[in-house]
Amino acid sequence: MKNVIAIDGPGGAGKSTIAKLLAEKLNYLHLDTGAMYRAVTLAAIKDNIDFDDKKKLIKLANNISITFDENGEIYLNNKNVSEEIRSSEVNTHVSKIAAVKGVREILVKKQQQLAQENKVVMDGRDITTVVLPEAEHKFFLTASLSERAKRRYQEVKSKDKDADLEKIKQSIAYRDKLDSEREHSPLKKAEDAVIIDTTKLSIDEVLKKMISLIKGESQ
Repeated sequence: MKNVIAIDGPGGAGKSTIAKLLAEKLNYLHLDTGAMYRAVTLAAIKDNIDFDDKKKLIKLANNISITFDENGEIYLNNKNVSEEIRSSEVNTHVSKIAAVKGVREILVKKQQQLAQENKVVMDGRDITTVVLPEAEHKFFLTASLSERAKRRYQEVKSKDKDADLEKIKQSIAYRDKLDSEREHSPLKKAEDAVIIDTTKLSIDEVLKKMISLIKGESQ
């Protein structure tokens, strides 16, 4: 699939940050699929839906509107929720939403349609393996658990003064376990994806490495 860059990896590896900057440099649309699951989670919280009620969650995912603007900002029913979906409450419940097969099927269709209609950089946890297995370029970003927890802590503490580094580390480790062991679309590296360990790399270093690979592969 030409003009499509797919990026996978665990939470806190820098996927969304890198994908957004990469899209800007290449003049592509950035699609953060994790944000889509977060938007469904936020909608479920607002509607007081039980996270164990899969039928209601699937119906909700089917009925709500999730869109992106040209800057990659995400809208839930035409309201910008880019900040709201990063709350600690959404963090706590998003894995349950992501594990529901019916919800994944609905969002995957939306993601595939967006990729067909645009030049995109799409990041998530099953993009290279399930959503866009035919993507022109595939990457798997990772980093140590400690480094990922530190990054997420920096992100969360600006919104939540009571953010706890150790709790965030435990939460990420738990999310890793759920994502890699879930029955539907588990987190794993595609055979042809390029692994980039971002633990000791700056954002600029990661970007330069990826752009170099993209340009080299397309020559």
